[in-house]
Amino acid sequence: MIKKISNIFRDGIYFDQYLFISITLLSAMGLVFLFSASQGNLETTIKQSIFVIFGLVLMLLVSQPDPDFYKNNALAFLLISLFLLLLTAFTGKEINGAKRWLDLGFFTLQTSEIIKISLPIFLAAYLFNKSLPISLKNTFISILLIFIIANIVRIQPDLGTSLVILIAGLYVLFLAGLSWRFIGASSAIFVLSLPYIWNNFLEPFQRQRILTLFEPNADPYGSGWNITQSKIAIGSGGFQGKGYQQGSQAHLDFLPETETDFIFSVIAEEFGFLGVCVLLSVFLFILIRCLYLALNARDRFCRLTIGGLSLLFLSTIFINLAMVIGIIPVVGMPLPFISKGGSSLLSFYIAFGIIISMATHKKLMRR
Repeated sequence: MIKKISNIFRDGIYFDQYLFISITLLSAMGLVFLFSASQGNLETTIKQSIFVIFGLVLMLLVSQPDPDFYKNNALAFLLISLFLLLLTAFTGKEINGAKRWLDLGFFTLQTSEIIKISLPIFLAAYLFNKSLPISLKNTFISILLIFIIANIVRIQPDLGTSLVILIAGLYVLFLAGLSWRFIGASSAIFVLSLPYIWNNFLEPFQRQRILTLFEPNADPYGSGWNITQSKIAIGSGGFQGKGYQQGSQAHLDFLPETETDFIFSVIAEEFGFLGVCVLLSVFLFILIRCLYLALNARDRFCRLTIGGLSLLFLSTIFINLAMVIGIIPVVGMPLPFISKGGSSLLSFYIAFGIIISMATHKKLMRR
């Protein structure tokens, strides 16, 4: 009986132990951090725990289909995601002036979290068999799709997720063999277009956040409050930190959004430089493992998908960390597997389930 069960897991279950163990560890660390960041709110931690358990199971399930399943259904996944995104614009639940969520009764779904996964997969499926370098026609079709979807998310408004979607799409284009000449020309056009983007694409509060980035002390009790308190929390943690649940900035309510956007500041204050290094080491291990899997994937579609989703993960981490230390404006970006939030959490479990599928099914090619 034991031998039969072991054969099922060896031959029937597609599984990457390194990613699964590291993501489980990261999720457990996130629950520990969240309990402190929520000031010991057991209800919040239990709710997040349910998402974690469900997400791990979901990751395992998503990793089982062959990559051809995702390639053949990439357009359908994108259209469903786009439909949900447009549905949110008309019937979505509005919170704090932003209409980003669909109320499903038992769960509030942030639809932009779905499309940031389906878009890279569709682009990988669209571009995987195109000749190199990518033709101008295919490049413009891809860029047009990326910008349309990113703009729909931006007007929710959700600048942070729209930037991640934009970056994720461009990553796949780059990995697929985008011409360096095109990259240079596009970068020059982007720089020249900045005044137009500033005046026509950014909301007033978004422009204020950018201005605050350069001069946070101009309004320390208003627009500059969040980033100022975040820097104080991170700096005061020192080498070893103040101790678990001993952070003054979070527990005396100086630091805002401690459960979501600024949870890293809570970690740095309570666990110090050592705790931050441990957390970043787990992130780094996951990224290195994904790089290895991408380099050893069975075909170009799998490499593009693993690369695109891995760089999406990296971008989300970078934006959150850069935001809380004051390198970029505050855009509202959770820290993957650490911050509170069901939609964002589940989207990354799905992303890594797809990465595992792309990596482990290569064995079929060798039999």
